[in-house]
Amino acid sequence: MFDELLDKDATALAALIRCGEVSAREVTQAAIDRQQAREPLIQAFCTPTPELALAQAKAVDTRRASGKPLGALAGVPLAVKDLICTAGVKTTSGSAAYQDFVPEEDDIAVERLLAADAILLGKTTAPEFGYSGVGHNPLYPSPRNPWDLSKTPGGSSAGSGAALAARMCPIALGSDGGGSVRIPAAHCGVYGLKASMGRVPLWPGCRDERYPGVSSWESLEHIGPMTRTVRDAALMMSLLAGPDMRDRHSIPSSDVDWLASLDKTLERPANRL
Repeated sequence: MFDELLDKDATALAALIRCGEVSAREVTQAAIDRQQAREPLIQAFCTPTPELALAQAKAVDTRRASGKPLGALAGVPLAVKDLICTAGVKTTSGSAAYQDFVPEEDDIAVERLLAADAILLGKTTAPEFGYSGVGHNPLYPSPRNPWDLSKTPGGSSAGSGAALAARMCPIALGSDGGGSVRIPAAHCGVYGLKASMGRVPLWPGCRDERYPGVSSWESLEHIGPMTRTVRDAALMMSLLAGPDMRDRHSIPSSDVDWLASLDKTLERPANRL
């Protein structure tokens, strides 16, 4: 039963957890079990975080039991590309230069998703500093495409795309400076969005000159959602988008309602064929 839960998208999973039909721990344990079963073939995760994930799930369940409101991603397993900073969790950027680097702070995007009660399942493999359209790097095995293990899942958000397609998790974070969200989304049959520069603020990571190599993407990099359904991409954008003064490229909030846009009918302009 719990294994079947992982075939649901994040929107459905969070709703089940908020209403108490299933616990965050049950979903998280199912995700860990599936990750451990499929990871030897797919090689999507460079740094799994099962203990942290279970602790976060326990906190979600405790808050629900005490009657406190839960976030939009309550108990939903999340994968994060290894170029994106995670406080207390190794972030190598696929490079030997950072093989022991443990950030002291979360990237803004991670901070926002965890605040919405997402569960960090682990970090996903990426090529060194994201400079490749595949997942090869000097530290970890290359991710494989779940649809055909002889093929690449694309890159540079290789592990995130592979983890989604293998249904290890329903949502992931990727980053994109030249196709690195869009390429693996296309290769793996999932959804990826590269929004306008600054729509999803980014800090520290490539915006921070303290990190040579990583910061070479300073004027190009975007963080974006990767999902198995369009509505999950909209849900993630509703949480990720919005200004933050730590990112000098950050732009003001727009009037886009990401979730409401799902139900809008596209109208052809009168003066267009």
